[in-house]
Amino acid sequence: MKKQFIVLGLGSFGASVAVTLQRLGCDVVAVDQNMEQIDAIADKVTYAMQADIGNPDLLKSLGSRNFDGIVVASSENLESSILATLAAKEMGIPYILCKAHSERYAQVLRKVGADAVVFPEEEMGRKIAKNLLSANLADWIELSPDYSIIEIAVPQKWIGSTLKELDIRKNYGVNVAGIKEGAHVEITPDPDMPLKAGMILMLIGSNKALEKI
Repeated sequence: MKKQFIVLGLGSFGASVAVTLQRLGCDVVAVDQNMEQIDAIADKVTYAMQADIGNPDLLKSLGSRNFDGIVVASSENLESSILATLAAKEMGIPYILCKAHSERYAQVLRKVGADAVVFPEEEMGRKIAKNLLSANLADWIELSPDYSIIEIAVPQKWIGSTLKELDIRKNYGVNVAGIKEGAHVEITPDPDMPLKAGMILMLIGSNKALEKI
């Protein structure tokens, strides 16, 4: 059975989440007050509708569906986000994710029932900054404020050495989650295989340890 999600607010963040969930095989109901935003996404999601996301009756009108989660993606109006979060909590929607633009805003949303709060612009800014600082860095995915997964080209000084010889966990405090070589991904790499130029290492660990690498 397909998972079902509601996305409230179709700015760049909300629209991206809605379309991505749909592409991943979910049913998505997308809601925004702006008809232009609705028209832009209507053929990319299961159902798109124009409505006030702060209207407590909105979610009740969709209550016959068994939603798996809701994304409150509008952060311009705190009152609307609070009302939507409260309504989702009362409906028993199991997972509520909200967008916020400040920690104070986030604290309020958590208190009224948000399971998770994200700061998309801030998180993207940190990711871009980290990518800019390392020419070898392919991607940096934050798991929490303290831990991340990175994809990084094999450092020059590691080429020719094996994972066993490098003992990355002991010497650098991170774990190798996998190795990419072209289109192939190996999640259980041979510890005795010499690392080659062009390989991408997937490393997981604390941000401090990853930044040192």
